[in-house]
Amino acid sequence: MSESGAAAEPPRESPGPHPVQAPDDGLPAPTGARVRVSAPAGTMLNIVRRSAPDAADTFYVHSLIRSQLRLAASVALGFLLVLVGLAVMVFTWPQINDIRLATIPLPWWLLGVGVYPLIMLCAFLFNRAAARNEAKYRSIAK
Repeated sequence: MSESGAAAEPPRESPGPHPVQAPDDGLPAPTGARVRVSAPAGTMLNIVRRSAPDAADTFYVHSLIRSQLRLAASVALGFLLVLVGLAVMVFTWPQINDIRLATIPLPWWLLGVGVYPLIMLCAFLFNRAAARNEAKYRSIAK
């Protein structure tokens, strides 16, 4: 009995790793111990080291960055102009509120649902133009 008066339990077995059956491929069974894997002594990895970028490489990278920034700004500005145009249309043409689809005013449909296809279109056009910019850069950089 222990000091608290309760009967002492026998020690439990630790839930250690269970033995693993070796497959029939001729390899030894895994032991569960960690193994350090390294390359054979005296071998070298074939790492290709590039030379430092020259002025032309730097120029082309900066021009790619500028063209991607210009593209992103133009797509964002175009999207913003369409949204502002929708808002201006709603405020300058009050009769549009009388047009209802399923008892919901048309401006709500335009701003709540119609914006998502516009976002997808802008994303598609941006992705295509960005890929074109990068393809031009890769062709020049070769």
